[in-house]
Amino acid sequence: MIDSVELVRMLVGREQLSGADQFLKLVSDPFKGQFSENAFWSALGTSIGFTVIINLLFCILRPYNAVVYAPRLKHADEKHAPPELSKGLFAWVNPIIKTREPYFVDKVGLDAAVFLRFTRMCRNLFFTMSIIGCAVMIPVNVKKSIRYGSNLSAFVLMTPQNVFGPAIWAHVVCAWSFDIIVMIFLWWNYRAVVRLRRGYFESPEYQNSLHARTLLVTDIPNASRTDDGIAQIVEHAKPTGTLARCAVGRNVKVLPELISQYEEAVRRLESYLAKYLKDPDRLPAQRPLCRPSKKDRSYTSSQKVDAINYLTGRIRELEQEIKEVRETIDMRNPMPYGFASYEAISGAHTAAYALRKKHPKGTTIRLAPRPNELIWDNLPLSKGARKWKAAMGVLWVALLTIVWIAPNALIAVFLANLSNLGLVWPDFQTQLNAHPKYWAAVQGIASPAITSLVYLVLPIIFRRLAMRAGDVSKTSREHHVIHRLYAFFVFNNLIVFSLFGCIWGFVTSVIQLTRDQHKDLWSSIKNSDLGVKLTITLCTVSQFWVTWLLQRNLGAAVDLAQVVNLVWSWFARHFLAPTPRQLIEWTAPPPFDYASYYNYFLFYATVALCFATLQPIVLPVTALYFAMDSWLKKYLLMYVFVTKTESGGGYWRLVFNRMLFATLLANVLVGLVVWARGSLTMCFCIIPLPFVLGAFKIYCNTAFDDKIRYYTKGAGLRDPEGPPLPVKLSTRNDKLGTRFGHPALFKPLIVPMVHAKAQRVLTQIYKGRLGSAGPGAGSEFSDIQLDPMSKSHPGKASHGSPPGPTPFEMVPEHHLDFSYYKNRGDFGDEHGAGDIYSRPGTPRSYTPNGGSTPGSSRPSSPAPITYTSGGRPIPQRLDNIGHTYPPNYHQPGYRSESPHRAPSDSDLPAAGPYTHPNGSDSHIGLLGAAGLPARGSASPRPIGEPLEDTSYDFSRGRR
Repeated sequence: MIDSVELVRMLVGREQLSGADQFLKLVSDPFKGQFSENAFWSALGTSIGFTVIINLLFCILRPYNAVVYAPRLKHADEKHAPPELSKGLFAWVNPIIKTREPYFVDKVGLDAAVFLRFTRMCRNLFFTMSIIGCAVMIPVNVKKSIRYGSNLSAFVLMTPQNVFGPAIWAHVVCAWSFDIIVMIFLWWNYRAVVRLRRGYFESPEYQNSLHARTLLVTDIPNASRTDDGIAQIVEHAKPTGTLARCAVGRNVKVLPELISQYEEAVRRLESYLAKYLKDPDRLPAQRPLCRPSKKDRSYTSSQKVDAINYLTGRIRELEQEIKEVRETIDMRNPMPYGFASYEAISGAHTAAYALRKKHPKGTTIRLAPRPNELIWDNLPLSKGARKWKAAMGVLWVALLTIVWIAPNALIAVFLANLSNLGLVWPDFQTQLNAHPKYWAAVQGIASPAITSLVYLVLPIIFRRLAMRAGDVSKTSREHHVIHRLYAFFVFNNLIVFSLFGCIWGFVTSVIQLTRDQHKDLWSSIKNSDLGVKLTITLCTVSQFWVTWLLQRNLGAAVDLAQVVNLVWSWFARHFLAPTPRQLIEWTAPPPFDYASYYNYFLFYATVALCFATLQPIVLPVTALYFAMDSWLKKYLLMYVFVTKTESGGGYWRLVFNRMLFATLLANVLVGLVVWARGSLTMCFCIIPLPFVLGAFKIYCNTAFDDKIRYYTKGAGLRDPEGPPLPVKLSTRNDKLGTRFGHPALFKPLIVPMVHAKAQRVLTQIYKGRLGSAGPGAGSEFSDIQLDPMSKSHPGKASHGSPPGPTPFEMVPEHHLDFSYYKNRGDFGDEHGAGDIYSRPGTPRSYTPNGGSTPGSSRPSSPAPITYTSGGRPIPQRLDNIGHTYPPNYHQPGYRSESPHRAPSDSDLPAAGPYTHPNGSDSHIGLLGAAGLPARGSASPRPIGEPLEDTSYDFSRGRR
């Protein structure tokens, strides 16, 4: 039979292989000559050797780099802090061995516990499958293959490449055995996850949380876009016997966009100041220049302006705009979404379960996620807009997947082996021969580096596509990211990468038969032996995947050592000019990227399952990887990473479904081998496997899914024929409007941060409003004010201006630590704030530099935590630590009082809480009084105790 290269040679009439001929030859068999036993042992030795070296390096560096290797231990409160670590080289091993799952759930969270349970399940699963695979498949394949010659490599002998006839029954038996083992492990862990989830439902944190008893209602029709309208929809759709407090969403207009522009301008200003003031004693002769923002119509985008003056003015203008827009927000412009909160969790979950497949008045009703999980921009979308966005997201992912096929194939053929590139590029071959050691180093670095870069960029791309797809919560978005990443990896990195050469050879063979032998297309397809070609190709490429999985151990060790973060932090501090904000953020515990890690682990498991019968040695190799990484990831989750948004184990069902899909794909490959090398009876024995997996999925969905999703399904229903409940709802002491209010309504604006060493030179560079009040200087409702700066006290407000905050927040060197800012929203929101950090009553014994405050071991804040209004100290919100407020500023808790004044001592009863002057509850609205107790409360809040933080706090009880 004429191969593809000979076909091209005949078509072009050449005797010698040209560059095009060489290219076709390479792509027709990209793995030819790349594998051998030596390559396997070399990969094994390299992986183990470098893993041991990197782990030893970690053991040496860990005791002296707590910022990188134990930030969670440093910053978490007493309840969530992991066990203390000594400075011994292997002191970190004992805690991860002794820590059990219940303790881990309490300290780290249920999402992290479910992730580790999945890694342990994969470890045990593949160890169990290794026993059967190595004990059954390898002896059968070796015995049947060795008759074709003893000079075959061990990898070829272990595959079914030369196995025919009755011996293929071993594949059928193993396929059934592996499916049963997978289902047993999934069933066992599904039950365990249900127990964990039920414990999570019963935990004090969940029982006392507001979101646990709240419903999210979307797609509300115009006539029902009121608090009472939402109550009527929920109660009439499913009477529960309890009354829901409701709040409809408000139109925040362009506030989110303005705040985004404001924060971008602040960070740009900080960056220019950090570079310009890197050495305050030797300022650059040229002041920094920048291009104006494209959204600033006062300038043309082509001109350059003074960066410090422009950005200072830009910040002031945006602040004024934000203030004006916030003042125009009212109750008369509702949005098509809202929230309904019940007194008890059972009422909310009963209603959510009853309405899960219903759409009363066209609405969609579900359990509300945490407020910090909501993607607010997507909540107002209509059903049609959400479907269109989802369809466009799928289209973009499909296009990206298809476009990546060609680069993926070229990387596999040329970048992994530069000598192939020299065959089609003679000039490069000359350079390759002249500098072999240099290009060998490039080959060893280029392919893994480009592949790793792609793996880092892909989650970012898919996450942004998911944000535009209409997801209403971050957890839902992450689920879609995992789903699409997994589909991308399986299609491109497994199917296309493994079968590209085979499909290419099959197509050229069909062309040759139809062209030269004048056969019809169907006869040419049958004579091309597609099944045999696919079997041989899969057996050949299986050696590559074994070697590739061996090298994943090295990646796990690099992840433990935090090499990238360590090197980047050192480089940036010594050779760049990071801003104080960046330096503080680098000391914070980084969020754990569940989407990426779940995708990697699912992909590794899919590769192992697909090649379990084709190359059984892949099973112990995969088990070895999961055995090591299950311990390493446990350390990282305990001491390094935090969960940014806790979903309460919500990833399990997604993982369960992907494991079933991987098993189904493995069955397809086994069926392919049986079709090519076995009999029709064997094929019929494989056919039931997909149906068995489908029945197992239906059983698990029926038996477990409702227990995972809902606290209860039917308690609390009232008689629908009974007397109707009153619809008029009291909003007294109701936190729903504030806790589930759009963050743009009350989010404090960040202040530009400058290193304290540059304080004395600020008067030389700050020319925006030095010594004279400018527009917005006395802004009544602004979160910050860039007041005139004093010439005698740089960084402070001028004495001639009204008292207010400083133009810049001066940060001393010893305060460049996350410990001082972890309860501020501008820092903590991206690093698990509200879940694991110190709150009143849960102090940590550790403080930076040994500093503490009386009665508490929490680190002191670099800025005052109270402000004065009318001569009386008013407690400041915890998420505003580091800000100082002017006397005429009112926080969201006093928002409805803003046209007049803050309450004074004369407004308060002698021994009671604050009450509105007119005795009504009208001061409590969408923006108001979340932290003020109701009149007549049994336990009034003492004066001086902090007001309730309206940002979500998972560890705080409901009040």
